[in-house]
Amino acid sequence: MAGRLYITATPIGNLGDLSGRVRETLEQADLVACEDTRHTGLLLSRIEIKRPLISLHEHNEASRIPEILRRLREGEQIALVSDAGYPTVSDPGQRLVRAVVREKLELTVIPGPSAVLTALAGSGLPTDRFYYGGFLPNKRGKRERELARALEADFTSIYFESTHRIEATLEMLAGLDPERPICVGRELTKKFEQFVHGTTSEVIETLSKGSTKGEFTLLIAGSKLPKWFSPKDATLHDESA
Repeated sequence: MAGRLYITATPIGNLGDLSGRVRETLEQADLVACEDTRHTGLLLSRIEIKRPLISLHEHNEASRIPEILRRLREGEQIALVSDAGYPTVSDPGQRLVRAVVREKLELTVIPGPSAVLTALAGSGLPTDRFYYGGFLPNKRGKRERELARALEADFTSIYFESTHRIEATLEMLAGLDPERPICVGRELTKKFEQFVHGTTSEVIETLSKGSTKGEFTLLIAGSKLPKWFSPKDATLHDESA
């Protein structure tokens, strides 16, 4: 009987977000393929689970695939996790999942926390359509072009940005459109979680008074905003009526 790959989402900061289904999956797995064995080893230790671990990260994913496919064919149940959130979403695993699909082996997704959806839900920006662009480019020119595309789009755009570049990126965005509504999510689900809402200029001012350390998610409103987005109380009242 063939095994199954369990694409398993893990907490992005708050351990209390680990579901009973995720715990059960990790407890029953014959093997846990993880981005960093030290990180996942610590997670399993905290929830009092001991399972065999194998590393699967961006530098060795391709070479790991034949072994994992073999073990799935032999009937093993394998959990795929990343350091936080969903494997394959700006994290390793997409090559492995494609190989599993190609070989017609079984897979299941065990849902859980997502920085993308957590930030979107708390952004106060339109959520009916959105684009997730992963990490913004390192090179300044490419980053500026990506931000310009986000400003031209008619839907909310979501990006990850590093603590080292968030200030420079926001200044760049302000140079393109200082009045565009945006949201910055910092340290989502963690002790010092923060949502900063406002125009680009307002968000820069708010962040300048606090900390710019941690993990950041940047959300940029699209060029076409729905009527209910108006800050006028009368509009909001009419919409609800």
